[in-house]
Amino acid sequence: MIACGIFALLMVPGGRIQDSIGPKKVIIAAALFAGIGLIGSGFLISVLGLSLFFGLLFGTAMGLGYSSTTPPAIKWFGPEKRGLIAGIVVSGFGLASVYAAPLTNNLLNIYGLESTFFILGAAFFVIILLLAQLINNPPANYIPPGNNIQAPDVQMVEKEKCRKENFEWHEMVRTPQFYLLWLIFCFGSLAGLMIIGQLSSIVYEQSGLALGFILVALLAVFNASGRIIGGIMFDKLGRTPTLVVIFAAQAINFLLFSTFSSLPTLVIGTMVAGFCYGACLSIFPTVTALLYGVKNLGVNYGLVFTSWGAGGVFGGLIGGMVRDITGSYTTAFLAASALCFISIGLALLIKTPEKRCD
Repeated sequence: MIACGIFALLMVPGGRIQDSIGPKKVIIAAALFAGIGLIGSGFLISVLGLSLFFGLLFGTAMGLGYSSTTPPAIKWFGPEKRGLIAGIVVSGFGLASVYAAPLTNNLLNIYGLESTFFILGAAFFVIILLLAQLINNPPANYIPPGNNIQAPDVQMVEKEKCRKENFEWHEMVRTPQFYLLWLIFCFGSLAGLMIIGQLSSIVYEQSGLALGFILVALLAVFNASGRIIGGIMFDKLGRTPTLVVIFAAQAINFLLFSTFSSLPTLVIGTMVAGFCYGACLSIFPTVTALLYGVKNLGVNYGLVFTSWGAGGVFGGLIGGMVRDITGSYTTAFLAASALCFISIGLALLIKTPEKRCD
């Protein structure tokens, strides 16, 4: 919980710094925090030690690293490909559990807990440090390939004077669209993580099958693929249709989830939940770029991403508490479905913010 909260909070200063000095130095700092956080966890394995080194320091590494990958990637491409690019980048985050979990498990079996922290800390430090050398923001006045520059039209020029293309963060937070985006992202992540965070227990309770680990792996795959396909959907369908389709599918899925008691139905439900949750992680940076421009995307998306932090910290916790209080997950499913339906209504209210002519 501490790592998720710090991750989301550090997206804001991390994004602002990378907008100013470029992503490379910020990612180098993320490598240092990752190495210190994991290695320090190995030296001090206690609630206090792990809260400090893994929760605070490694959470800082996550926030700095994540804030300095998606925004620079989006800045290199035109609007027609930004959804796809965002999806490809953030799919790495979704796929991490596919290799990290078995790798960590094998290291634990061979070397024990302390040495596993040391090995992972050293490995992530070196790998992130090397990859950081390949990342840069585009130069000033960069024009993405494929953008057609046409002769200026007088009416279009006058219209563009009235439109604010690149919002500063303090301008963005004064628009109602920001709060709509924040709420939709918060509701989507809260609903998704309320179920995803309890998936193994849900599978066992509803089917009696001890196969939650298989569905968790399947979830990771569809989480990652949802990020890529969701980005492509955004590029092809546009903002509102994509949000409506994703949240409608998730709402119906959660509405029916309590009836899933066989392996085939649980597999389908898991696939839909993972796909829709993953799609949000590529849609929202792209929406932020579309509404507020790419110049200050790091800090602007960082502020939007704090909504994921709220959902990430409380989603799984609320799902577990609801189960303990009511004796089943049915209420959690219904609440998650309701949040998705509310998100559809909010998505229909979002309009492109404009600066009126004086």
